[in-house]
Amino acid sequence: MRLSRSASWFLLAFGVWSWIIWITFVKNLWADGSGLAFDDAGDPTAYFWVHLTLAITSFLLGTGVGLLGLRGVRALRRESR
Repeated sequence: MRLSRSASWFLLAFGVWSWIIWITFVKNLWADGSGLAFDDAGDPTAYFWVHLTLAITSFLLGTGVGLLGLRGVRALRRESR
């Protein structure tokens, strides 16, 4: 399969965006002081585990998409030489 230049760059940008967004989200989740992520004893709640699972899954999928974009960009650069 061959990706266009714009599709390759879009996928790569999406992967970078995913790293920025989801790492920031997990940092904010970890520092949550509202009582949603941690109970009064400081133990993680179901809210914490569900959102951590969502963040990790999205981070991994974003990484995979970004790697596809990177491979597409590299292939296009090899072709243009």
